[in-house]
Amino acid sequence: MLSMTGKVAIIAGAGSVGAAGSKIFGNGKATAILFARQGASVFLLDINTEAMAETQAIIEKAGGVCATHRCDMMVAAEVREMVQACVARFKRIDVLVNNVGGSAPGDPVSMTEEVWDRQIDFNLKTAFLGCKHVLPVMLEQGRGAIVNIASVAGMRNDFLSGRSHVGYSASKAGVIQLSRSVAGTYAKKGIRVNTVVPGLMHTPLVEHRLARTVAGNDTQALIDARNAAVPMGHMGDAWDVAHAVLFLASDEARFITATEIVVDGGSTATMP
Repeated sequence: MLSMTGKVAIIAGAGSVGAAGSKIFGNGKATAILFARQGASVFLLDINTEAMAETQAIIEKAGGVCATHRCDMMVAAEVREMVQACVARFKRIDVLVNNVGGSAPGDPVSMTEEVWDRQIDFNLKTAFLGCKHVLPVMLEQGRGAIVNIASVAGMRNDFLSGRSHVGYSASKAGVIQLSRSVAGTYAKKGIRVNTVVPGLMHTPLVEHRLARTVAGNDTQALIDARNAAVPMGHMGDAWDVAHAVLFLASDEARFITATEIVVDGGSTATMP
């Protein structure tokens, strides 16, 4: 079940922020490791070469196959060159996982235009460029699967939190619609496009970004609050996201396209 043997998967954002050796993984790192365990040859992408090398070491220690490539997914020339490098190395591309992004706080008044532009580029343009340059390869093959990573922030608004991240919410909503639009365009050409929509997850970003930006460096208070906000009583983690991505990319999901899997422990059901 869910075998990826013989498939080549590009995983963007395959490193994790934070200290080396941490047992808490980011979504891309967990997804890359899981795909390799299931038999895929994995092409790892990140701008942090050290973090990417750690993912590579974990995969290779377990006998998996992977290669690394530094790529800024916001730069079209780098994305184009990355796709060429993957094809040169593995001869094909069966799966693309667009997993690049992050949130910046601010409402339309407080957020600068520069931050807004970067949020759109970081969260939405990266997925667009990944699709733009991988799709021709998949079209030539006559098949492929793309999974984009969005966020519940692109579906619902948590007004009770008092936080506003208008750029993140708008761009992640865009990722969902990008997936649907591309899926419709290529449905008859053997290419499926879907989205995984994570909710509150315990990834390294909690300790290394959110604790500083929204919790006054009180990491435990932030973790407790996030756990309490989830109907199931706890956050998910990167493996929950990775397993959803794996399913959507697998042949078992061959009749699934233009839709989303929400991985949030029920959170969106309680949001306005």
